[in-house]
Amino acid sequence: MITRRVVLPMCAAGLIGATSAPWGRAASQPWERATVPFEARQVSEHGWVVIGRTEMAGAANQGFMSNAGFVIGRDGVIVVDALATPGLSTRLIEEIRSKTAAPILRVILTHYHADHSYGVIAFQRLGIPVEAWQTARATAGSDASELRRQERAGSLGPWLGAGFRVPQPDRWLTQAESWSLGDVTISVRHLGPAHSPDDLIVTIEPDGVAFTGDLFYAGRVPYVGEESSTRRWLAALDEIERLRERLLIPGHGPVSEDPIKDIEATRRYLSTLRSEMGRAVADLESFEVAYDKADFSNFDREPTFDVANRINAYNVYLEMERESLESAKP
Repeated sequence: MITRRVVLPMCAAGLIGATSAPWGRAASQPWERATVPFEARQVSEHGWVVIGRTEMAGAANQGFMSNAGFVIGRDGVIVVDALATPGLSTRLIEEIRSKTAAPILRVILTHYHADHSYGVIAFQRLGIPVEAWQTARATAGSDASELRRQERAGSLGPWLGAGFRVPQPDRWLTQAESWSLGDVTISVRHLGPAHSPDDLIVTIEPDGVAFTGDLFYAGRVPYVGEESSTRRWLAALDEIERLRERLLIPGHGPVSEDPIKDIEATRRYLSTLRSEMGRAVADLESFEVAYDKADFSNFDREPTFDVANRINAYNVYLEMERESLESAKP
């Protein structure tokens, strides 16, 4: 059941950021403001999006390789995802302020991976609460999360700031919810575990637009991590398709104006991984032998294929091994 809550624009968090000196407590922020080309584009009556580059995160792009967006309603603004660094989310806040002086009421994270969540600190320093799905608790405090922080501190240090630590949300979501901004409603529901344990889809009603996070990729190869469940991911794609939204905003890549076609592209890639690696597991082949024999020719021209596909295949190989062992249990 969806719990509906009316968002009031005069909350303390919402009052910050509408003055001529918008940074308030963030004036002494320890990070560098990102300077990479950056512009918010309106995609519906209430929805805006910034589109990151189709490449891996690094100093050359200052970490700007994921998408984020915001919804402007009569009573305020809700932000979806916060980019990969506080330096980038500083720019995101500037973009919001260039479109409206309405209060920023909350940030919703589609999932708690670094490229979507590390920027929340810029919002939190302004008193704006951040919300994520409860299963991200384990991810946010894991050894793997700390290793990722160390890697990003090395590659994106100036835009993360000195002493950067993995941020924590202000509230863990435990059920589907909706928030009214007067003339528009934002709804969230959990579709994980799929790409991650905590995948959320965020819909804008009545615009016919959905933020899908990394459940759906446009124009590039998805990332399949150790915690991904490709079997559940395929089921989540079916659920997204049934929504029949006019536009889908992925976590990476351009906005999809043909959701059915683009969902099928992601489905086809994941299905190919499962088919190739599942056959190898059934035949007791090693991963090295399986990968050399696998046919990925339909995807090898996609951006990030060279850096992502082998890792994706290995993680799916391990997943198919686990599924095989589970099916063999009496």
